[in-house]
Amino acid sequence: MSTVYERIYRVVRQIPLGKVATYGQVARLVGPPCNARIVGWALAALEVHPVDPAVPWQRVINAKGKVSIGNEQRELLEQEGVAFDIHGRIDLTRFGWDGPEGPTPPRPMG
Repeated sequence: MSTVYERIYRVVRQIPLGKVATYGQVARLVGPPCNARIVGWALAALEVHPVDPAVPWQRVINAKGKVSIGNEQRELLEQEGVAFDIHGRIDLTRFGWDGPEGPTPPRPMG
């Protein structure tokens, strides 16, 4: 397994129960050369070669707030208390993960 995948799994393990992150957000936290597509590949690889059952892959969703994997992902998230609107989207302001450091404080003006 590549070290990029290992770094992705490390970030995904930090997403708390009942919260979600986007593929792009995970990629930004991992840093170069990672991108959203590589995050998707790393999570898909878990199905073929389970590395660690403690990687909560279901907590990573697309930038539109929708699941990419389907019903299993949605069911797992609903079991964690994540709600979906009538269009199948998750409110990222309510359920989005702020990252390992929490929300970034605003920069002082001037």
